[in-house]
Amino acid sequence: MTGAHPYSLGVLLGDGIGPEIVPASVRAADAAVAAVGGVPIAWTELPLGLSAIESINESTPASTLTALEGLDGWVLGPHDSASYPEPFRSELNPSGTIRKRFDLFANIRPAKAFPGTQPMKPGMDLVIVRENTEGFYADRSTYRGTGEFMPTPDVAISMGIITRRGCERIAREAFELAARRRNKLTTVHKANVLKLTTGMFRDICREVGRDFPQVAVDDYHIDAMTVHLLRRAPEFDVIVTENMFGDILSDMTGELAGSLGIGPSINASHERAMAQASHGSAPDIAGQNKANPIAMILSTAMLLEWLGGKHDDPAMRAAAHLIEDQVAATVEGGVTTGDMGGTATCSGFTDALVERIGAAPAPRPDKA
Repeated sequence: MTGAHPYSLGVLLGDGIGPEIVPASVRAADAAVAAVGGVPIAWTELPLGLSAIESINESTPASTLTALEGLDGWVLGPHDSASYPEPFRSELNPSGTIRKRFDLFANIRPAKAFPGTQPMKPGMDLVIVRENTEGFYADRSTYRGTGEFMPTPDVAISMGIITRRGCERIAREAFELAARRRNKLTTVHKANVLKLTTGMFRDICREVGRDFPQVAVDDYHIDAMTVHLLRRAPEFDVIVTENMFGDILSDMTGELAGSLGIGPSINASHERAMAQASHGSAPDIAGQNKANPIAMILSTAMLLEWLGGKHDDPAMRAAAHLIEDQVAATVEGGVTTGDMGGTATCSGFTDALVERIGAAPAPRPDKA
């Protein structure tokens, strides 16, 4: 199986455990692409985060952003911007800068329980589709400046921005994903209180849904949705919601599936995508070879699948599915890191995974 497109992908190690889990993801991707006979990926490592501050006095160097424009996609490790020295700590963080620069409006966050482990909700397999450019998050709700301000020292104001364009494009992404999965979509909002903003989000999702009559649609208020997930998470398929609600729900569903360390994510536009695990930089275990690389590895697999879809490349899609299958097989075989109750190191898990990828049979035709 040979992919026709030669890929150039960026590597942004990030902070904390990033320099451990991002190389693990590159190893897994290279092994999977080789196993399916795809064109080898050309990786370009670029400076970002604390190391970039120390070397060139920029947390998100302009040269890095320029280089990203010429790449097909990139893998971003977690950042620890709270620990940056000023003025960098108060600036827009690296991932936010990249999201804004490339209008990565769709944050896709699957949550799937692994067989052979002890998740809080066995059998769950859902995806949070989170609008990634608007809402109440101050770094995303305005073109310039932020959506937070203080007219007096004792008053703080935050603006929540919702637009028809933002709602329509994330709703369409969610419905298209639901149509490829189990034909079920849930919209999450707070239209009983935030009637004009999240009410518009709910209503536009319903409008877009008319183009997908095969997809069953329901909706819940955000507070009720947390309870429904705790009680019956395996019943849900695709969940679409605005920025802040999506951030909260995806952390919750990651834990319900077994660990935040297994929660993958991509940030995508129609033109580019960025693999970025849902979890943070875990500075307390950085450099100790204890980090769980699964979320970063599966995020990278999501990037490969996105590239395969964009370029109609069956080899890249097959490589993505091979990684997903063999991560599950490695976990089911008892190789897990401490957050999942196991004893494997980050490098030990990666070694076991890469070995399985190399020894695995060719992907089934329906997964190519």
